[in-house]
Parts: sequence; C-alpha cells; structure tokens
Amino acid sequence: MRQLLFAAVCALAVFPAVGGSLAQTQGGAPVAFSGLKGEAGKPVEITADVLEVSQKDNQAIFKGNVLVVQGELRLSSDQLTVEYVEGDRTKIDRLIAEGNVLLSTAVEAAKAEHGIYFLATRDLELTGNVVLTQNGDMMAGEKLTVDIDAGTGRMQGRVKTILQPAGN
Repeated sequence: MRQLLFAAVCALAVFPAVGGSLAQTQGGAPVAFSGLKGEAGKPVEITADVLEVSQKDNQAIFKGNVLVVQGELRLSSDQLTVEYVEGDRTKIDRLIAEGNVLLSTAVEAAKAEHGIYFLATRDLELTGNVVLTQNGDMMAGEKLTVDIDAGTGRMQGRVKTILQPAGN
C-alpha cells in the first residue's frame, strides 16, 4: 500500500506541461496554449479530504476539495483518481479529475466537469461545459483535447469565442 501511495504522489510530478503555439486542427476550433505549464521537477503538493488506495483496482482516489499544486500550476477538483498500468504499480496509466475541474496558472485557466490526462500519449482531455480563458480572451465548448508534446489543442461542441481587441 505504501508503494501505491508513493506512486500516486510521484505520478503528479509528471503532470502535463501544456505549452506551445496556435493549433492548426480540423473539425474544431484551434486553441493557443502558452501559460498552462506544469513545472516538471518542482515539488507536487496534494491536499484532499480523503485518500483511498485500492491495490486490487490499481488506483488511488483523492476525494473532497482536491488541490494539486506544482509551481505555478494549480489543479482543483472534487475527486482525482490515479490509475496504474495493470500489473505495474509504479507506472501511471492516467489521471482522472471529476467534478468542478479547474486547471490554472496566473494568466490562463481551463474549467470543465471532467478531465483525463493520458500519460502514455501525453494527451489531455477536458469535457463538459469547458471554458478556457487566456489574457482576457475566452473560448467555450463541450470538449477540449490537447496534444501536450505538439503544443496543439482543439475545442469542439458548439464553440463560442470572445476575443478582446488589441490594446484593451
């Protein structure tokens, strides 16, 4: 159990570093990412009301007022599940944030009902009333998918965008 708990904490140290340039995608609105950056190598602090570890299910679940802090990056949610690769409790398969998900830095924030980070592919998916704000601009939709390595993203589902004129 101690090994599983340690792996859960270590997993969050590799939380996604989202950054890059304007995405050029088809079938959805392109999304620019510049400030949502995890600071790899910096300590990760996790607070929650409850932590449940299940070796049988290969997961650790943080519940209630979950807050993950790494450098300037903040992730909050009602629940965060850390799922491990089957048969290897030292490797994380994915992180699942549920309920009131908010990923933020000083200049950007992404809000959704659900979020999944796939470690193997380094993809981040936010779903359910997604709202992304960046330097006064806002984009909303039902699903935001981010390829962290490429620094590209795509918003889908009746996308609404509000852009602030330059100089405002």
